[in-house]
Amino acid sequence: MRGAKSAKWVALAAVVALAATACGGNDSDSGSNDMNKGTADPNGILTAQLSEPQNPLQPANAKESQGSRVLRTIFAGLVDYEPGTGKLVYVNAESVTPNKDSSVWTVKLKPGWKFHNGETVTAKSYVDSWNWSANVSNNQTNSSWFQDIKGYEDVHPEKGKPKADKMSGLKVVNDNEFKIELNSSVSYFAYKLGYDVWTPLPTGFFKDPKGFGEKPVGNGPYKFVSWDHKKMIKVRKFDGYQGPNKAKNGGIDFKNYTTADAAYSDIRSNNLDWIEQVPTTALTNYKSDLGKRAIDEEYSAVQSIVPAFYTKQFKDIDPKVIQGLSMAIDRDTITKTVLHGSRTPADSFVARGVIGYKAGALKEQVTYDPAKAKALIKEGGGVPGNKISIQFNADQDHKPWVDAVCNSIRKATGVDCVGDSKPDFQADLNARDKHQVKSMYRGGWVLDYPVNSNFMRDLYGSKAAGNTSGYANKEFDELAAKADKAATLDETVKLYQEAEQVLAKDMPAIPLWFYKVNSGQSNKVLGKIPYGQDGDPIFTDVQVKKK
Repeated sequence: MRGAKSAKWVALAAVVALAATACGGNDSDSGSNDMNKGTADPNGILTAQLSEPQNPLQPANAKESQGSRVLRTIFAGLVDYEPGTGKLVYVNAESVTPNKDSSVWTVKLKPGWKFHNGETVTAKSYVDSWNWSANVSNNQTNSSWFQDIKGYEDVHPEKGKPKADKMSGLKVVNDNEFKIELNSSVSYFAYKLGYDVWTPLPTGFFKDPKGFGEKPVGNGPYKFVSWDHKKMIKVRKFDGYQGPNKAKNGGIDFKNYTTADAAYSDIRSNNLDWIEQVPTTALTNYKSDLGKRAIDEEYSAVQSIVPAFYTKQFKDIDPKVIQGLSMAIDRDTITKTVLHGSRTPADSFVARGVIGYKAGALKEQVTYDPAKAKALIKEGGGVPGNKISIQFNADQDHKPWVDAVCNSIRKATGVDCVGDSKPDFQADLNARDKHQVKSMYRGGWVLDYPVNSNFMRDLYGSKAAGNTSGYANKEFDELAAKADKAATLDETVKLYQEAEQVLAKDMPAIPLWFYKVNSGQSNKVLGKIPYGQDGDPIFTDVQVKKK
């Protein structure tokens, strides 16, 4: 999943800043040495790689990176976060303040904001958006993000139809103020409000939600223009935008590519301005290929492989088996050879740069030890069928590392392992959501907000939107609930660190490595593309050269 960057309310300390280590190669590549020369064109159009979004472009219907990337250009929420420091930046909000125990939050809006159709953004725009998105009848993939709000269970019961169409915890005070009453204290609730799901919706949305998802009307720095499915999505600068992050370019053409190699070919020839990830085949030479146009930056995300616990193979599996599979993976060798140093072996379920990340939270579970791996699998009763498969999307370059992981497991334990490719990310996600994964799947999680809870509760909680594996652990759920009710953020973080040790015993996933942005840009971009902690460009700050 993909999301916002990082923050808490203004009084809190900043998150750990990630070092920006953008690297350049030689200066001999075509046009790379004049990246800082030229004049910015405020109406210049940027081209950026994108895969087909899984769902219609509705704010609560994208828990994956591709749809989220587009939504964040079209919509603006209450808050955002300053890159590098994590300092809270109010966007549409004038203020977001809690009561003494953080169970009731008051939001005041900056007046006069407009949607792209000219309609005024009001408190009701937010409240109506959240009520609709939380309602079980509307089948929004991120509806569980509203579960902290009082009355959520009335609009989203576990079974049956909703008892109400509004959450009782949301109250409009006036056009520019509303209150949020939670079921209990959540010390870090303000962090969450930067995620896509919390954005407002215009009145026209509710008349035709399906049609809106094809032609969204937002309140963000860019307005939607068109969506040619599996080919291109176009957005253009909204001149009436009043937020602090006004676009410095004229818009973005999000181009769909079926393979990473095709996108890389275009970035090399300056026919694409930004590539999401350099293909594995190019990792050894992309810095020399692109020179100063090459990007190498760490960000807060973790790659895992996840058992499908709803399958016969993993339904009643002993955690020792999963731990054994994990210990059969030679992360150090794979990251250095197959991935050419572009990843760092993971030692936690939580990504680095996130509040509450604890180095070494996972120790022997992620240490390569073939003898112990084989013994643990045997102690746990073995892998049913003595064979696993790892599902992945073929439109990104995952096959090399999936093959390497499988080879490592096969060699260390004798358990057969094969890749199970889906044609694109959309097909991969649909299989996960429909519980059609045969054995295991590739999981990649990028921060939505930089607190360790986001990498645990929002992914392994039994009712979490991000939990598509069927994993459930009562002890973990209870510890997470206790952490959420803690009086301070520090207490919340410490309790989630305790909860991580429950996960360490249970192994709901096998963390592999932490991500880095290994990307590139064209020489049509003026200067270096700035990145957020979520690994995506800060598109509004990208400048395109005049032709």
